[in-house]
Amino acid sequence: MPWLVVDGNGQPVEPIRRFLTDFVARDNRTGSIRSYAYVLLRWWRWLRVVEVEWDHATSEETRDLVLWLQQAPKERVSARTISAATAGKVNPRTRKQYLDDRYKPRTIRHSNAVLRSFYEFWLETGEGPVINPVPLARPGRRAHAHHNPLERHTAEGRIRYNPRLPKRRPREMPDEGWNSFFAGLRSDRDRAIVSLAVSNGARAAELLGVCGADLNWGEQLVRVVRKGTGAEQWLPASPDAFMWIRLYLAALGETPGLREPLWWTLRRRDRGDGLRRHPLNYEALRAVFRRVNALLETNWTMHDLRHTAALRMARDQHLTLKDVQVILGHAHLSTTADVYLWEEDEAVVRRVATHLADRQHRPEQPAEPLALGYDSSDLSVLFGGFQP
Repeated sequence: MPWLVVDGNGQPVEPIRRFLTDFVARDNRTGSIRSYAYVLLRWWRWLRVVEVEWDHATSEETRDLVLWLQQAPKERVSARTISAATAGKVNPRTRKQYLDDRYKPRTIRHSNAVLRSFYEFWLETGEGPVINPVPLARPGRRAHAHHNPLERHTAEGRIRYNPRLPKRRPREMPDEGWNSFFAGLRSDRDRAIVSLAVSNGARAAELLGVCGADLNWGEQLVRVVRKGTGAEQWLPASPDAFMWIRLYLAALGETPGLREPLWWTLRRRDRGDGLRRHPLNYEALRAVFRRVNALLETNWTMHDLRHTAALRMARDQHLTLKDVQVILGHAHLSTTADVYLWEEDEAVVRRVATHLADRQHRPEQPAEPLALGYDSSDLSVLFGGFQP
């Protein structure tokens, strides 16, 4: 078990342990197990506050937890320092909002989904409560009204206390912003990583998992392991990205093995086993972005490069939306269409202004001639001699 929830005595909480064991057996990734464990830890703490046992919880406890999450600040390991002045504000350069200490609607919806799946597991075993304390909203009709008795029951409707998600546009990095950001990078390794990300839209975790055998120099392809499915996929990369990879490996002075990570720290560090390089992790990559953002007074992230690559591909007339879906690794075409098929407000305003200007200077069209009258003899033949 990569993650467990323990009580005050350091012993695993048995209901959560059994659920997570089943969750691991269904071949879920370590990151998902960690996320579920933290949600259940928060739920257990909440039940302790309201003095309710886990198998006696009702929809009232779920409702009150949602209300609390909507107004409570997050717990922080350490207090904010530099970021305290910008938390929750909008960056004037990127037009992006800085993260604040509030729980977002997606976090609350994820919490509800985890809790509902936890209680569904115990309902199936017959050892938990009789009713799931995370109810569904089914307006207008009875649940499973037309259910086929030969098929298993599936969930219907959305969770009752899920907050609405605001419609958000993808965070694109403009060309001038990209040029400034790229100029602020300090090493060929960092330039190689961001060049790969902006050329094929791979996620940070996917790029950090690339090994020496995952580079096809002849075809200029990079093999990544997709998040969620774990499937291997070859992605194209720009010639500039491979140029920066070559420069990075030349400066590194060491060629990673076929099964060794491609990205390494630039300096050797001693962690009790002598001076040596260590594989680059996600926190170190975030530090790269923090340095550049502090220099430019921006708040770009690695995921903004994925959005930028996707929007560039979506606007290319030589690529179909199916092509974009395959490169991004989306399971459904509708996901790609919903996120990346949108028009900039400025472009729409310009086109409408041009339309109005054209109508202002468009010459008036001559009136079309009226239809001539019908001949009475034709009407007589048409109606068989009957005259109205």
